[in-house]
This record gives sequence, structure tokens and C-alpha cells, in this order.
Amino acid sequence: MQVTQRFAQMLTKNVGKVIVGKEDAVELMMIALLCRGHVLIEDVPGVGKTTLASALARSLDCSFKHIQFTADITPSDITGFSIANFKTGGLEYRPGMIMSQVVLADEINRTSPKTQSSLLEDMEEGQVSVDGVTYEMPRPFIVLATQNPVDFVGTYPLPEAQLDRFFMRISIGYPTAEEEADILERYTGSARPMEELKPICTSQDILRLQQEVEKVYASREVRVYVSSIAAASRKSGALQLGVSTRAAISLVRAAQANALLEGRDYVKPDDVQKLAEPVLAHRLVLSPEARMRNMTAQRVLNNVLGSVQVPVKVK
Repeated sequence: MQVTQRFAQMLTKNVGKVIVGKEDAVELMMIALLCRGHVLIEDVPGVGKTTLASALARSLDCSFKHIQFTADITPSDITGFSIANFKTGGLEYRPGMIMSQVVLADEINRTSPKTQSSLLEDMEEGQVSVDGVTYEMPRPFIVLATQNPVDFVGTYPLPEAQLDRFFMRISIGYPTAEEEADILERYTGSARPMEELKPICTSQDILRLQQEVEKVYASREVRVYVSSIAAASRKSGALQLGVSTRAAISLVRAAQANALLEGRDYVKPDDVQKLAEPVLAHRLVLSPEARMRNMTAQRVLNNVLGSVQVPVKVK
């Protein structure tokens, strides 16, 4: 437990050399990493989405690829392709940009639905299939995707079924006046904070911590609590699409990772409540009536959480 906490502190401090005042976002990305999940970073332009993802990647001693999505990127650019080898007379696989341990998928909503689908399929399966041959992804494997919700021209919004492939969605938000002054001081001088960032852990460290998450105890009461949240969301009149079973599993796993980072070997209801919004909100689809009343998925989710009885005793 102490090793995990020390790792979390070191990673947060390292990323903090580049990103100012976003400890919560760093912690959520760390939880997703430990749960073998993928992250959608959604926020307005210019607040540091790409910088945050790049800082996390540089803090890990892992292979890293940055994919800048545009309308002309094809699925084969992502998955790779086979090319004839005239010396052997066979086909030779040329890996695509997805074949890396940490992948930054920048502005994922600017590429075509076909390319989006190929990326998200690889994320879900953890493998690539080209010409009938399957290639395993390197481990650990995490995709950090960014998108700007205010851009509509030339974009292709991710459908609900594909949003469900993301373990969690996080937002960064604007910095405070003090934080912004610190950012300006760091980035208007001769220093290059990103270039000076060094890795603080190896691939084997991450794989070991991922196994530790699975050992964190989630009692039946906690699991029933999560399933009750899922059931209540499906009955909500404000939602057209509630919490899926995949989302419920992700919420339990995220709660286990949060407990581990806090130095516990068991899950509390507080862990579930803390992770409910980043894990569940982006998977919910509001009903037409809720949209007319300007309700948000976060607000509806809070109402759902408030309607479910919290277990008092956790065994």
C-alpha cells in the first residue's frame, strides 16, 4: 500500500512540473491507468488537455505515440497494414500508430467514424487484426484521447456505444488567477518544462500495481450498491440510456484503485461516490424532455445517487 501511495505522490509531483493545479485530473488518469482503462479528456481549447496527456506519458518509461487526428487519417494508419516482402514471397506487417504502450489520440472527434471505430475496437480488444492475423498490444496499454466539445464544424461526435469504451471522462477546467500566473511564469521564459520531464516508473512497476488493484476487496454490499445505482439510472425518466453493465464493472474497478491509492485494501461507498461522475456521466444519454429542461448528465446522475440507499456497514 505504501509503495502505491509513494508512486502516486511521485507521479503527481512529476506531472506538476508541467501542469499547474490539476492534481485531481492527474489522480483520475492514474486510476484509469491502474485499471487498464482509457481516458477521454474533454474540455475547451487551450486549457492543457494535450499537455496533461503528454506529461503523463513522459512520466512513464513506456513507448509513446502521438496521433493528431484529421479527416484524412485512415484505419490502416491506426492499425497498420501488410506489405509484400519480395525476398520471402510473403506478407510483412508494418505496425500502425496504435502499437504503443501510451497513445495520445489528439482531437479524436476530427477523424471519420470509420477511423474512430477502428481505434476504439483496438482499445476494447487490446489487439489488432490485419489480414486475418492478430497482433497483441504492448503492456501496459492506455489511450488518452482529447476532444473539444465547443467545436462542431468538421467534427464527428462519438456515438454512445463508442463513448462507453472509455473507462472515464475528465475535464480540466480553467486555472485560477494564481495558477495562471504561475503558468505564464513557467512558459514565457527560456525554460522548457516538458522537455525536462523524466520518467519515474517502468512498465513493470505499472503492471505490478495493476495486479494489486485486483486484490482490493469489494464486499457484496458495495457491489449491490453499484448495481442499485445502475438499476436506478435505467428507471430514471430523465435518461434515455442508463448505466451499462460494463460501466458498473468499471465503477467497481475504479473504486478499488482509489482505495489502493488511499492506502486501503477494501472499498468503501465513498470510493464509489467519488468515482461515479468521471466513470458514468459520459455514458448516460438524456431524454428529450431532460434536454429541453437544460438538465445535464452530471445533475441527473447526482439525483440517481441520491435516490439509492448507501450501505451503512461494509463487510
